[in-house]
Amino acid sequence: MVRTLDSIESIGVVGAGTMGSGIAQVAARHGYDVVMRDVEEEFVQRGFDSIEDSLDRFVSKDELTEDEAEETVERITGTTDLADLADCDVVVEAAVEDMDIKRDIFADLDEAVPDDVVLATNTSTLSITTIAAATEREDRVVGLHFMNPVPVMKGVEVVVGEKTDEDVVEFAHALAEDLGKETWESDDKPGFVTNRILMPWINEGIRAYDEGVASKEDIDKGMKLGTNVPMGPLELADHIGLDICLDASETLHEELGDRYKPAYLLKRKVDAGDLGKKTGEGFYEH
Repeated sequence: MVRTLDSIESIGVVGAGTMGSGIAQVAARHGYDVVMRDVEEEFVQRGFDSIEDSLDRFVSKDELTEDEAEETVERITGTTDLADLADCDVVVEAAVEDMDIKRDIFADLDEAVPDDVVLATNTSTLSITTIAAATEREDRVVGLHFMNPVPVMKGVEVVVGEKTDEDVVEFAHALAEDLGKETWESDDKPGFVTNRILMPWINEGIRAYDEGVASKEDIDKGMKLGTNVPMGPLELADHIGLDICLDASETLHEELGDRYKPAYLLKRKVDAGDLGKKTGEGFYEH
């Protein structure tokens, strides 16, 4: 039996980076107790700093009171010990996009938490089925791909692995919706819906800039005004992180062939350490 939504009180989050801290913040803001785990105390503290900065922005916009922001932080417990997730009712993994790391985490989680706990992964490109195979509960593993930045974006992509139980899929939709999100569903195919379409768009924008079709500003302006999106491809790449875009593109290139080959300039920027907003420079200065 899968735990019902009304029995869920605590949510475990593995990873305190951009995505993990965002998921922890949203879950705590919606009344759940959260255990946020990362491998080093420094990373956990950085996650709390990110959460507090994000909540301060909501307070400054009068979208949240100072008391509500404080209560949100108080619902989150930080840890470096995976065993501290043992009492969580559901766990969402948001570690780096590396299959070996994710499989190791899921194998450890399989030992650490009760058998009826659903294990979700926030992966944006990697196979849910392959991740789930590291556990003895393949039917209880599902993709919950939150959009970035999690506290702002409304979307969550529910990804169904080869052996994911239908009750788990329904639970995943219900949990995301209870966190104030809207969902759509994807089969476990490379890139799912979002990145399968998004990464070629970003890479073509980078190629257009690299080949001198237009300035980066005009490429972004043209796509914003021409397609009614809030950010153009180069601006969005900086926001996501150029290293993350490269990882996603390389995964899709390996799975789906040359139509997903990463743009040369994207590789060059990552090699130079210019990763976008998080390093202060990407295609733009931040």
